[in-house]
Amino acid sequence: MHKRYFFLMTMLLPLFAVAQTVKSPNGNVAVTFSLTDTGKPTYEPTYKNKEVVKPSHLGLELAKDKHASKGFEETDLMDGFTVSNTKTTSFDETWKPVWGETSTIRNNYNELEVDLSQPATNRNIIIRFRVYDYGMGLRYEFPQQASLNYFVIKEEHTQFAMAGNHTAYWIPGDYDTQEYEYNITPLTGIRSVISANREKYKSNSSTTVFSDTGVQTSLQMKTKDGLYINIHEAACLDYPTMHLNLDDKNLVFESWLTPDAVGRKGFIQTPFNTPWRTVLVSDDARDMLSCKLTLNLNEPCKIKDTSWIHPTKYCGVWWNMIVGTKTWSYTNDLPSVRLGVTDYSKCKPNGTHGATNEEVKRYIDFAAKNGLQEVLVEGWNEGWEDWFGHQKLDVFDFVTPYPDFDIKMLNDYAHSKGVKLMMHHETSSSALNYERHMEDAFNLMNKYGYDAVKTGYVGDIIPRGEYHYSQLMNNHYQRVVEEAAKHHIMVNAHEATRPTGICRTWPNLIGNESARGTEYEAFGGSVPYHTVMLPFTRLQGGPMDYTPGIFETKLSEWSNNTSYVHTTLCGQLSLYLVMYSPLQMAADLPEHYEKYDDAFQFIRDVACDWDDSKYIEAEPAKYITVARKAKGTDNWFIGGKCDENGHKSVLKLDFLDKGRKYNATIYADAPNANYKDNPKAYVITKKVLKKGDVLKLTEAPGGGFAISLIAQ
Repeated sequence: MHKRYFFLMTMLLPLFAVAQTVKSPNGNVAVTFSLTDTGKPTYEPTYKNKEVVKPSHLGLELAKDKHASKGFEETDLMDGFTVSNTKTTSFDETWKPVWGETSTIRNNYNELEVDLSQPATNRNIIIRFRVYDYGMGLRYEFPQQASLNYFVIKEEHTQFAMAGNHTAYWIPGDYDTQEYEYNITPLTGIRSVISANREKYKSNSSTTVFSDTGVQTSLQMKTKDGLYINIHEAACLDYPTMHLNLDDKNLVFESWLTPDAVGRKGFIQTPFNTPWRTVLVSDDARDMLSCKLTLNLNEPCKIKDTSWIHPTKYCGVWWNMIVGTKTWSYTNDLPSVRLGVTDYSKCKPNGTHGATNEEVKRYIDFAAKNGLQEVLVEGWNEGWEDWFGHQKLDVFDFVTPYPDFDIKMLNDYAHSKGVKLMMHHETSSSALNYERHMEDAFNLMNKYGYDAVKTGYVGDIIPRGEYHYSQLMNNHYQRVVEEAAKHHIMVNAHEATRPTGICRTWPNLIGNESARGTEYEAFGGSVPYHTVMLPFTRLQGGPMDYTPGIFETKLSEWSNNTSYVHTTLCGQLSLYLVMYSPLQMAADLPEHYEKYDDAFQFIRDVACDWDDSKYIEAEPAKYITVARKAKGTDNWFIGGKCDENGHKSVLKLDFLDKGRKYNATIYADAPNANYKDNPKAYVITKKVLKKGDVLKLTEAPGGGFAISLIAQ
């Protein structure tokens, strides 16, 4: 690791002028800090001298609460500040992620530390800015002190004043779910969309839309003069998830924290640092995808030995249940289940249970034959008969299999084939129950050789009244990750809080769902631009277990489900590149892959860990084209995905090694392909390519392409 860290300048109060500016290493991004006449902290970032965020206020409103050190005499951290000291430093390092889009990441910034005193309360806080060539982060820091020890947050008032009525790519602010399709409107159009759809939003298993102008981060925007702006957060630890609430008359966003069950928004004990509030900015959309601001603002890896953490391709007993041809439950005889009391040996199997010995062995055989490392099995454990919709506390024990799932035999069988089973822990959002059983559950995984778990949090949270993204629940998700690390277990969390780059610090957090994934293609479908929007938004915080690879896109061809997947088959292949993740599922049924075995070859070949990535084309919700170099090889893979309008892609292969030839296999939409009417029309072409060659490819409406380039 190469690292530079040096002190540049200290300014004491007598020298402090009206404002102080810190610039990024290349000077493109500048952040100016100042105090108003009333001592209110204010910041203003610019990019190439263009306004990114107009002068915006910072501060926290504290609750008058008996649990605070000052109790009902509590005061705010909003104004009345003076600057006691400032310090500017520079930092430059290159670090190696355990897995990622590139083998190294540069972390290069200039930092401004502003030490603030509030004389009326004898309190001191710090506001820290880190300014990168592609954006900035800021956070509040609270040193321990007699007058600021314990406090309760009523509201965090971090503002982002927009310089115009930008185009926004957004989903509604919600304390419990991110499973929405993205809306594309001016900022002033947010209110009408949310107010018109409030009843529709209630269809999710758990949802709490808090405002007619509230949106979630990561929020992507585009200005009229072509500036791309993204607002998110990094390193959200021991703190509630941040949303944004818009004053749509003045176009000012303000942080909006997820409350706990009684409305409080954070219990803080000093010393403490808040998460970073981030602004990513560029005049090139490709920078939104390639710049690693969120990861860089997290702490280095805390796991000393990471040799057991590995990117994974998997298949699983899952899609049949999602589509409706199989069930998670073992029997139809039970109106309710009591763990440890209900005797399943006396129950009649329903004949639709998916996690049977025979079915699981079939998937193991398929994985072994096709080079997939793991097999996910959902519905293996007792309790699925009444798992949903009752806020049941004692819902699963995570250790007791159904009678038709022989856990020892199946793991032995998988290991004999060079395959591992992937564990599934659906909690039904009973976090209390999961924490009670977690140690036993992880010990069981260790006993049988599982090294990865998919967790789920469907439904309303227990403790009852808590939200999915509250401080308490964020602490729960983190506790699971850290406890799993002790057992050398990788975690793929579904329905949990959206990630904020914590996978740098805890790389056993191998993936999250935390957005509308492939399962929704069986629930009516998602708009074709969904997967060329997610890399600009949800994936800013970390990879997504999107579960791509559906080949039989019209579900009515093999089930009673009338939904269809809103991409072409080649569009599905492209997602293995466009939707970066070290965890990639081949989500369709084995028999469907066998039917299109020539196209499935790409899934066999494609890597899920990379030495390098080049974003060739990008525009939010329209198209993304990316080339990635497989870890430890000279092989490249390219994926392109587009919206419902199609896209003509011109690829100049100038990133290939000079003097080397590559055996290329191109999986492209046929000329008559269309995600609605002809999704499985594809053409496979093979040729030899070299550096400087140009490929012209036409992506069908809702389509895409995938290319493997195997070095000779």
